[in-house]
Amino acid sequence: MIALISPAYAEGGAPADAGIFNLVLLAGFVVIFYFLMWRPQAKRAKEHKNLIASLAKGTEVVTGGGVLGKVSKVDDNYVMLEVAEGIEMKFQKASVAAVLPKGTLKSI
Repeated sequence: MIALISPAYAEGGAPADAGIFNLVLLAGFVVIFYFLMWRPQAKRAKEHKNLIASLAKGTEVVTGGGVLGKVSKVDDNYVMLEVAEGIEMKFQKASVAAVLPKGTLKSI
């Protein structure tokens, strides 16, 4: 009975290029991730760090919460903003979102 059944041999295996293709695909995803996500975020963080370092008395700024004010005092971690005539508020430096052009706040 066994003599009547011919042995079944497997055809050729998977092509050897599949591993290289997967590595190229993975490298492509890493490059896309770098240019679309990591690099722009690092650039924004660097710009914000420079903005925080450039704060000085008299600079007009807006905070992340939308409060507009003129810098009246700068410490290591905090900045004092004059938001109205005689009214000052203390904020963390990191909460400063942007520097406004000179003369934006005319009432202070």
